[in-house]
Amino acid sequence: MDCSPLKGLSLGGLVARVPIIQGGMGVGISLSGLAAATANAGGVGVIAAAGIGLLEPDGFKDFLGANIRALRREIRRAKELSSGVLGVNIMVALNDFASLVKTAVEEKIDVIFAGAGLPLRLPELTAGSATKLVPIVSSARAAALIARRWLDKYKRIPDGFVVEGPKAGGHLGYKAEQIEDPHFSLEEIVPQVVEAMKPFEAETGVRIPVIAGGGVFTGADIRRFIDLGASGVQMATRFVATDECDASTAFKEAFVDAKEGDLEIISSPVGMPGRALKNKFLDDVRKGKRKPYTCPYHCIITCDVEKAPYCISLALLNAQRGNMDKGFVFAGLNAPRVKKIVPVKELIDELVAGYDAAGQDSNQTCISS
Repeated sequence: MDCSPLKGLSLGGLVARVPIIQGGMGVGISLSGLAAATANAGGVGVIAAAGIGLLEPDGFKDFLGANIRALRREIRRAKELSSGVLGVNIMVALNDFASLVKTAVEEKIDVIFAGAGLPLRLPELTAGSATKLVPIVSSARAAALIARRWLDKYKRIPDGFVVEGPKAGGHLGYKAEQIEDPHFSLEEIVPQVVEAMKPFEAETGVRIPVIAGGGVFTGADIRRFIDLGASGVQMATRFVATDECDASTAFKEAFVDAKEGDLEIISSPVGMPGRALKNKFLDDVRKGKRKPYTCPYHCIITCDVEKAPYCISLALLNAQRGNMDKGFVFAGLNAPRVKKIVPVKELIDELVAGYDAAGQDSNQTCISS
């Protein structure tokens, strides 16, 4: 048991005072407002690139151009609001993944987080930049594959890994039958990834931090995962219910109002399971009712536009704006534990205090050991 105070998080030499990464939440949930507030509070603030251009007036007419324009603007705005550590989350499965990565690099973003696929070419797309690269994985096998490919082909290793467990919200990197399987729990996977990185650390002499995400809710949770070998945590659900979150008030209140039993695993049009809050929109989909739409752009490679019962980007955009009858809310397993909307700084202060309190509770254990 480690009873020391909470330490900062170093990603390739870039240090955040608090080892908490605010998870990227797509289609307008985490933009410059939330990212800057998190960075100012000492954590790593993250802008989500997925569907970011749909918030532009011409988002449906010029999807690609709007995405680039919106991402560029949000990065610049976040930098104006904060001098802390800022990142962007860019899904590998996006059709415009490469363009978004290059835009983020041009804007000198601190960190790129890349999941929903293996970012095997990411070092090539960011060559010559100082941007730190952190893949998001759900297994030690995937982490080792990425690390080996990068080292062999690009002579570099990732600046860290985010390991997302099956309690996360949104799209999950697991088969439906794995979500409830304890062998795939975050508590099982984090030590496996930490162990898988040791040969690469020995080979390069560089430490590869592992960040635990998916189901982390309290400061005590943070201490538990750090005791398991993690260097920090990624949290998304808790950051929705903050004053600075970029979503509508109705979206945030959906988390505050959530109760046990309100969550379900859905089959997303993009071919992955996802965790969301139950509502009439999803009930209708489950009953076989199609939601008519015109695809603005085949934004996610794996989406079967011809067979999809609805446009997931449009559904998430509607929810972001508070139109819950025309969309739905992705949420983590702990959403029902959210009780109120608070400032980001208050949330992070609470988490740090909870981490310290958990250490004090175990102090006798530490002394005796």
